[in-house]
Amino acid sequence: MAAEDLPSEFDVVILGTGLAESVVAAACSRVGQRVLHVDRRSYYAANWASFTFNGLLTWIQQHHEESQPEEIQDWSSLLEEGEELIYLSNSDSASISNLQVFCFTSEEDEEEEAQSPDPPNTTEEAAAAGDEDAAKETSETQSADPKEEETKEEAEETPEEEGQAAHPEGAGPEADQSHPPAAQSQSEPTKKKISYTQLVKEGRRFNIDLVSKLMYSRGSLVDLLIKSNVSRYAEFKNVTRILTYRHGNVEQVPCSRADVFASRQLSVVEKRKLMRFLTSCVEETEEQQAYNGQPYLEFLRDQQLGDNLQHFLLHSIAMVTEDAPTEVGLASTRHFLRCLGRYGNTPFLFPVYGLGEIPQCFCRMCAVFGGIYCLRHSVHCLLVHRDTNRCTAVIDSRGQRISCSHFVVEDGYVAADRKKVATPPRLLSRAVLITDRSVLPSDSDQQVSVVTVPPITAGCPAVKMVELCPSTMTCMPGTYLVHLTCQSVGSAYDDLSPMVTRMFHTPESHDQEMRPSVLWCLYFNMADGSGVEVEGHNLPSNVYVCSGPDGSLGHDHTIKQAESIFQKILPEEDFCPPAPNPEDIIYDGENTSSSTGEEAGEGKEEEEGKEEEGKEEKETLEDEQSLQTEE
Repeated sequence: MAAEDLPSEFDVVILGTGLAESVVAAACSRVGQRVLHVDRRSYYAANWASFTFNGLLTWIQQHHEESQPEEIQDWSSLLEEGEELIYLSNSDSASISNLQVFCFTSEEDEEEEAQSPDPPNTTEEAAAAGDEDAAKETSETQSADPKEEETKEEAEETPEEEGQAAHPEGAGPEADQSHPPAAQSQSEPTKKKISYTQLVKEGRRFNIDLVSKLMYSRGSLVDLLIKSNVSRYAEFKNVTRILTYRHGNVEQVPCSRADVFASRQLSVVEKRKLMRFLTSCVEETEEQQAYNGQPYLEFLRDQQLGDNLQHFLLHSIAMVTEDAPTEVGLASTRHFLRCLGRYGNTPFLFPVYGLGEIPQCFCRMCAVFGGIYCLRHSVHCLLVHRDTNRCTAVIDSRGQRISCSHFVVEDGYVAADRKKVATPPRLLSRAVLITDRSVLPSDSDQQVSVVTVPPITAGCPAVKMVELCPSTMTCMPGTYLVHLTCQSVGSAYDDLSPMVTRMFHTPESHDQEMRPSVLWCLYFNMADGSGVEVEGHNLPSNVYVCSGPDGSLGHDHTIKQAESIFQKILPEEDFCPPAPNPEDIIYDGENTSSSTGEEAGEGKEEEEGKEEEGKEEKETLEDEQSLQTEE
């Protein structure tokens, strides 16, 4: 909606389109609240966003340009009796830092003259190289309505891309056969190395996430997608392998019963010990409680488990550090085991087209139930009643006074002088690599893998790696997209480049020709949302702060935060009740309310549009009963 057409009164105004804010928007809109959802950026999802390759280059360039502080305007003329102004921040540059870009592939395509600039080895050069295409990409994704954006993206997909989209239950042999061109290119021994020019030309084939996470099949996000029916707006793939890096090699971790008995890495005795231990972990026992407070590694040693099993259980199943308490390690192990088998042989799912789809899915639900969206639009200040200490209205970037009962804001918009003084902020180190093959090649090129990398030396962080194949629609055929994440000790480059050098082939690598080659990579630090205080700020009582992504592999921290905010706003309402299926809505003329008729009708048109795109066979997570029957 155009900003000049905005109504002057809403129940909830939300600034920022990250995952937590988007879930709150959907939940409020679903129960009948009038929601205005705005973001000063030109794209959805904030630090949860996904970009095409060219769009990412523009994003890099924007973060390297020094933003000029906006002139603070005097809005006192809009004050009513008993009100005062609270100005918001206009910059969140602190959330992303230390960006460094490297390109290790050739500049030119071998068969044609190069039309792209030199391959970059600095951020500024990389951004300039894709500026034109990236600017075009950004302008094409500036729709203020999430549903319009989805329709535009689907209309631009090629038939080949449509056929590649799959669901978690379709990630077996049939899914492996859906990409004969990719499989053929992967197996060709003399295939040409992909050039930087090709990466730019095929930039729209990439969907590169700023944050790297997975969805536990019995985690809070999947449960919410099922409960709310938001899952209809997305498609998912199974993570097919859990790998670990050990003794300089990448090994597959046996985690399901079938994997354990098929494993060649474990002896018969080790297989029996592992199955016995996993069975004993299902229920808490007095023996386990006796180890509370002691390191989980010590508990594993006392169970007479060898080094192999200790490594797998600690780093790849529980995914905790060596000094983690036993109760934490066992809780993580149980959660891992509970998630096994729901949709596949691993506990994890990944959304097709990247994690940036998930916030947009909740935005679409909000829009279907009447929420209004404005990108490139912001809130400059709050109008607060002195006596009640409540925000009565906001002033947007066009100077319009908009009354509201509640205001939800991304933490980056809260001015520093209003924030609670807390411990030093924690950071995440991130690396994004485009590689030419998998870290562990197999007969299938449809592998989606999570790799756990224990600390190389004392003081180094543990690294979580997610490797995505082209069938996830996040990278072009013939490439893999690799995400690395760890808690920051220094800059992202300092933390992660030694691991990249060991596991992949780069100019700094030695005797690593058999490893996958890195074509292009990006390093950056990101604020850790779990270290951000969301309460205790010097803010009105009806203003709620959302933090950004945290460093965990799942989404529990964010979903709990969104539910907590919703319960404070509407304590008597159900959190994200199921949305009706468009085909189940009965149109009853005058008896049908606009929120159910017109807006739910929009949802029906959206579903029909998807069916026309050749997705009649689509099965999504909301089909809970049929999935349980298959198990």
